[in-house]
Amino acid sequence: MGWLAPAPFLRGTAWLDGDRPVRADPDDLERLPWDIAERAALPIGVRIEFTAEPGTRAVELRYRAAVPAPGDPLAALRHGFALWQGARLVGETFAVPAAEAVVRLPLPPEGGVFAVHLPEGQAPVPLALRAVDGRLSPAPARPRWLVHGDSITEGWWSTRPAHSWPATAGRILGVDPVNLGYAGGARGELPLAEHLARLPGDLVTLAFGTNCWSRVPVTADWLYATVRAFVGLVRRGHPDTPLLIVSPVLRPEAEHTRNALGATLTELRRAMERAGRDLAAEGDRRLLVLPGRSLLGPEHLADGLHPNDGGHARIAAAVAAALRPYVPAPRTPWAPGRRTSRGPTDGLTDLTAAD
Repeated sequence: MGWLAPAPFLRGTAWLDGDRPVRADPDDLERLPWDIAERAALPIGVRIEFTAEPGTRAVELRYRAAVPAPGDPLAALRHGFALWQGARLVGETFAVPAAEAVVRLPLPPEGGVFAVHLPEGQAPVPLALRAVDGRLSPAPARPRWLVHGDSITEGWWSTRPAHSWPATAGRILGVDPVNLGYAGGARGELPLAEHLARLPGDLVTLAFGTNCWSRVPVTADWLYATVRAFVGLVRRGHPDTPLLIVSPVLRPEAEHTRNALGATLTELRRAMERAGRDLAAEGDRRLLVLPGRSLLGPEHLADGLHPNDGGHARIAAAVAAALRPYVPAPRTPWAPGRRTSRGPTDGLTDLTAAD
């Protein structure tokens, strides 16, 4: 089988900037803070998904990626590719880092539907793929889930890209997660709400707030108003889409410590949850709130802020339980927008006890 163009096989992709999967509208970067624009260039959560006929021995992926710096102690892991079949890890392949290379991933002989998780930090660009002794076709389309958040959503401190909570919850629910998490960001930037409104999606989740405690400190009143404004802009493109707000998870140093403007994370969390409840009471019947405080304990944090793999799994399970009743049937595949083409534009439930 000859080389195939990657576009029909890409999943978790919001936009393409040329041939690069990116996570913010490339025609609207000037309105974003520089740190978010920088993180959006990394293809977090982007996957290659395909169906292999029985007897197909392997899939080969030709790609372009950054090369680790000399002396990088993790250089051998930087070009790692993980092959999953449903909820099962089939295997990992670690290619010798090169600016452009071909990696071969062996397949089970019975065939089936598979997902290849890419080495996100090296900004890989899939160039082509092909079957070895068999045939490949694009995997069936699944409902799209837009997930906005910060470094926790982006997957920091999970040991592999496939272990982040959006990736794990996506497998549980059988949906296509589009990871729009930005490390250091997700501080209520309203242009990102407009980006979300332009993206097609069947489910939307907003999981931010912890960076509003210290990185860019705000008050509880500010966060309350910002959540209302953010949801309002998202609703311009998704008026009836199920939308889940996940308030910040445990951050011990911040829970009762006041930031530069006098707010604790506990107060910010409550403001975020109250904004969601009030919006639902005012008529947003497809908005849900998942309070984040009780989802993790200190033992689930790798560094006092970011979850370890166990913590990511706990968030994934809670989010999946909240969204499961709202997952729609599979729908027609959607192609990511390119730089030359802009993208198109039940009552409130508290799913755990409030803090």
